[in-house]
Amino acid sequence: MFKQNKIIISCAVTGGIHTPSMSPHLPVTPEEIAEASIAAAEAGAAIIHLHARDPKTGKPDQTPEAFGKFLPQIKKHSDAVLNLTTGGSPYMTVQERMLPAKVFKPEVASMNLGTMNFGLFPMLKRFKEFKHDWERPFLEGTKEVIFRNTFADLEAVLSELSVNETRFEFECYDTAHIYTLAHFVEQGLVAPPFFIQTVFGILGGIGIHPEDVLHMQRTANRLFGDDFRWSVLGAGVSQMKIAAMAASMGGNVRVGLEDSLWIGKGQLAQSNADQVRKVRSILEGLGLEVASPDEAREILKLKGKDKVSF
Repeated sequence: MFKQNKIIISCAVTGGIHTPSMSPHLPVTPEEIAEASIAAAEAGAAIIHLHARDPKTGKPDQTPEAFGKFLPQIKKHSDAVLNLTTGGSPYMTVQERMLPAKVFKPEVASMNLGTMNFGLFPMLKRFKEFKHDWERPFLEGTKEVIFRNTFADLEAVLSELSVNETRFEFECYDTAHIYTLAHFVEQGLVAPPFFIQTVFGILGGIGIHPEDVLHMQRTANRLFGDDFRWSVLGAGVSQMKIAAMAASMGGNVRVGLEDSLWIGKGQLAQSNADQVRKVRSILEGLGLEVASPDEAREILKLKGKDKVSF
C-alpha cells in the first residue's frame, strides 16, 4: 500500500441518511451547510464531502440549484477540496444523482460501487417522533428499497464525469465493490491513484469487526498495491474506533454528521468540527500528522480548485 507521510481527514457534513428530527445540529439550510463545511476545514479536514437538502424540510435535494447555494461560499472561505456526492439518495436515479457533479465539475465526486440493500430502518428503534411527514416513511422504506448502482450506471458516471478531470472517492461497502473497481480499472475507465473509501456498519454492507477492516484493506492492497489511497468511515458508534484502527495501519479517515450524529456514548456532536477535532486528536496521539488541502491534492493527484465550475 502507498505510504503517506500525512493523513487526510475527510468530513461529510450532512449526507442524506440522517433526518432533521434526529439532531438539532444537523446542517440543513445552505447557510448551515456552508458554515459547517468552513468550520470543519478550519478544524483540520482537507476534504469536505457534500450533499444538499431542502432548507424547509431537510429532505435530500440533488438539484444543481441546491448545491449552487453553498458551493461558492465554501470555496471563497476555505481551501478545502470539495467532494460532491453522486450517491444522493437510494430513491433517485443515477442521472439525478450525478447532475451536480456534471454541472460544477468538482475536484472529487463520490461513487458507490455496487447495488445493495441499504437499511436505515433500525434507526426507528431510537427515534420515535419526527417533525416532517417524509422522515418516517423514508426510513421505513429502506426495508425494501434497493440502492441501485449497476455496471451500466457506474460506467455512465465514470464516462460522464471523468471528461471534466473529476476524480472519485470510491465508496466500497463490501469486498465485491473493490473487485468492481478492479473491473473498471481493467477496462481503462479509471486511472490511478484510486481513492478507496471503505465503509463499515451500514446494514446491507460489511460489518465493523477489526477482521472486516483488515479484510477490506488486504483485498485492496492485493489488487492495487501502490496505486490506491485507502480511507475508512465507520457508521454510528463505530466511527472513531474504526478511524483509530485504520490510521494506525496507514489509512486516511472520514468523519462527519453524515456518518454519525454522535461524539461520545449518548452524546450528540454539536458540530462537524467537533468530530474533526476529535479524530485529529486521535491521529496526533498516534504520532501522525494531518494533511493540508494542498497536500491532499498532491496525494490524490487532483486537478486543483481553480479548475472547478463554481
